Order: sequence, then C-alpha cells, then structure tokens
Amino acid sequence: MARDEPHQAADHLAGALTHAPTLPEAHELLGRLAGRPGGGLDLFPLAPHVSAGGLAARAHLLAAAGQPEDGLPLLAAASGRSPGADWAGVPWVGDPGLGVRIEPGQLVQLLMRLCTAVGDPAPSAARTTLQPYLTVARHAIAAHPDDAMLLGAGSALARRIGESALAVEWASRGARARPSKLAEIWLGYAYRSAGRVAEALAALRRAVAHDPDDLSVYADIAGTLADHGRLDDALNWVDRALERDPEFDCAVHTAHRLRHRADGDVGHLVRLADFIRDHPDESHEHTDLADCCREIPWLGGVPAAAPLPRRGAGAAPLPWRGAGAEPAAKPSADVVRRLRQVASLSWAHPPAAYDAAVPLIMVRPHDLLALLAHPPADVAAAEIWACLGLLHHGTEEPWLDSARRRLLLDLLDGGLDRVTEAALFALVVTAWIDPAARADVAAIVTGRLAEVAGRPGGRSVAELAQATPDLGPAARRTAAGLVRTAVIPRQRGRARNRLLLRWRRD
Repeated sequence: MARDEPHQAADHLAGALTHAPTLPEAHELLGRLAGRPGGGLDLFPLAPHVSAGGLAARAHLLAAAGQPEDGLPLLAAASGRSPGADWAGVPWVGDPGLGVRIEPGQLVQLLMRLCTAVGDPAPSAARTTLQPYLTVARHAIAAHPDDAMLLGAGSALARRIGESALAVEWASRGARARPSKLAEIWLGYAYRSAGRVAEALAALRRAVAHDPDDLSVYADIAGTLADHGRLDDALNWVDRALERDPEFDCAVHTAHRLRHRADGDVGHLVRLADFIRDHPDESHEHTDLADCCREIPWLGGVPAAAPLPRRGAGAAPLPWRGAGAEPAAKPSADVVRRLRQVASLSWAHPPAAYDAAVPLIMVRPHDLLALLAHPPADVAAAEIWACLGLLHHGTEEPWLDSARRRLLLDLLDGGLDRVTEAALFALVVTAWIDPAARADVAAIVTGRLAEVAGRPGGRSVAELAQATPDLGPAARRTAAGLVRTAVIPRQRGRARNRLLLRWRRD
C-alpha cells in the first residue's frame, strides 16, 4: 500500500484473512482500503474461484459502506467452506440493526445454504464460530416474530450447533404461525435433536399428512424409529415408501441399511452398491453404505487382527508370463510414489476402494507385480493396493477371459501370506463392482475357504468370505464358524493374562 500497489495489497490481505479471519492488523488495513474511491470494492471482485479470504474482505468493505446485509451472505459463504474458522466474529455481525435491515427471505436463504454446507450436526469446532449467525437470526426474529420460514430456518441452524431448546421453541412457533409440511419437518428434527422422540415422530407424521407423496419424510421416520429400537416399525415405513416408488433413492438406501441391521446379510449392502452404481444422479449424497461397512472387516478397511507374513523366499514365486521373464526388479521411486498417494488402511466400502485405486492405471502391471515382490515397508497395505491396481488394467476384457483374473489367480497360488490375502480381496472387490463376476468369485472364495479350514491364518480368509457377494449358504456358515473359533483363543488368552497380572499384584 505504501508503494501504491493496492491490488497486490488486496491479494495479501485476502490471504491473511484466509488464515486468520479476525486478525486486527488485517482489519485495520481493510479500513484504510475502505477510504478509497468506491470503498475499495473493486479490489475484491466476485470473480470465479475467489478465495474465502477474498469473500470476507469484500463483506467487511460492504459493511463499512453501510451495506452489511449485502456483506453477510459473503461471510456465510466463507463459513460454509471452512465452518471452524471465525469468519463472522466481528462487531458488525452482532449489531441488532443488521437483523432488522436484512430482508427475512434473504436471511432464510442464507441460513439454509449455511445449514446445508456445515452438515447436521455441525462439526464441534463450528459450534462457536457459527453463533454470530444465530445472533443475527435472534435479532431478525425479534423484528419479525411471526415469520414461519425465518423461525424454521433459525431452528435448523440452532439444532446444528447444539441449541436444541431454542430449536424446539422457534420451530414450534413457526408451526403454529403457519402449519405446513416444512414447518412440521423442522419441528420434528428439532424435537429429535432434543431427545423428544415421541414428539418428533408425531411432527413427522403430521408432515406426511400434509404431503403423502414426499417419501423422504417416510425415510426420516424410519431412520428415527430404527435409531430407537423400533426396527419392525421402521421397515414398515420404508415398505410404504417403496410401494409408492421402488426407485426412490432415500427409501432404497434406508431400506437396505435397516435390513442389514436386522439380519446382518451382506447381500443387502451389495444390492445397495448396485443401486448406487445404476443411479448416479441421486437427489443428494447418502452415507448409508459407508456407515454400514465402517466396522465390518474388509468392507471398511483392513481388519485390526495380526497381519499375515510377507511373502518369503520359500513361498510360491510371483507370476511372470512370456519367454525370457526374469525375477521382479525393485519398483522405481516413481512407482512407489504413486502407490503411496493412494494407499490407506481404510476405505468407505469396496467400490470406494476400487475407485481410490484408479490412479494406479498409470502404473504398468509389471511394476505392480514388482511392488508385490518388494513391498515398501513404509506404505500402508502395499500388497492390497497393488492388487487393486491390477483391476484397472484390461478392463475392456470380459472377466472370465481377462488377464487381470489370470494374474490374481496366479497370485493365490501358495500358502497364506499378504499377497494371497491381497489377491483374494481384489477378487472380492471385483464381485462387488461387477455382477457378472460374482458367481466365479464366489466359487474361487469357496474353494479357498475349504483349503484353509483349520489352518493358521484361516480367519483372514473367513472374513473375506463373509464379505463376498453371492457366497453360498454352506460356505457362509463355514466362514462364520471359522471366525467364531478364531476369536475364542484370543479371548481366553486375554483373560489368562489378566489373571496372571492379578496374581502378581496379590
């Protein structure tokens, strides 16, 4: 600014605000820019991809120019990007006059966009940083006490940041001021956040009475009932929704999640994955599949049990095909770097693991096999991701005649180790993403399960079998039995250790 380079100064200010939204020095400099002709607004245009700091800077300059109602949506947009940062912790946002000046409909839109961006509930770090917006809502509701939409939107924000009692109060007033489906939904959610389940269900049922064709409310009722131990009632509501529209995404997701909760059959989750693949344009993002897979071995990540040994010199060699094939050379640094970028011990669900391995299409199969022969010690589950990478090569080939199938079957040859485990997991993932491969993979897994029954390491194969689509009932019973018998010695061992410790203390 001293060199009369205001645009560069503005860039630095936007960067400073991005990292420290309430930095006093930054606001002091903004005050100097506000004294320029036009209030300095030309330095912070609403260009595409503008930074959050740029949005905040323009908001503060608008407030300084006497237009805080125009600046608040920009601050809210910054908060939506980074809810944990204190974008609105400035005096002009808390001024009661702002709640009076801003048009109620504009504030409703702002609050609902903010609610959508921060999630339900909001992250714990955001409960303080979002309070200034609730303060604006308080002032606006004081000025417009019977505005049902404003009361409902304010309630939606209040419940997200832990103000359950206030959420119930505002939603109740809104439902009384203007009874409607949306008012009852807001009230039902507010009651649910306050732990008043019976009242929440009553409000949601009234919402259905207002609009029997809004099947998302049926799914909400089902989810609430299931979360409070009323699974049969929940499934009845899901079935009612599916009778009206068998393809309605919220009902389908809820149905598969609840049916899996009821009987533990992995087939429900496989069918949900199929639905997601066949219906990419859903009404909104769902997390039911990931929520169900999170705690299940292999469906949500590598099990916590002791890992199998790495492939040693005495084990079956890795495949190479063609004349003059030589033992695998160590992978290059670039190949290891690409593996490190995708490798992880967890994933949302098997199709997500497949998708996460897409970048490995840039690594040749020869190099992926080199990773299996020489897995980097510092890369999580290196063998698993190398095998997942193999799935992305030759995808135009039908599964049964494909090179990727031959490679994975070759890798299964030998005793139980991390390579055979990883190859088997890649086969299971194939069955999740390709219905045409399911019968073949189920047969392979069944055969492998019979081979390892009673052998050390058999638990890993049994858990992979339990994650396999379309596995036959007999094989599934065998897998369940192997998992049960593998757990008992570990539990006894822990109990014996506790007894020894107690004996030593005595």
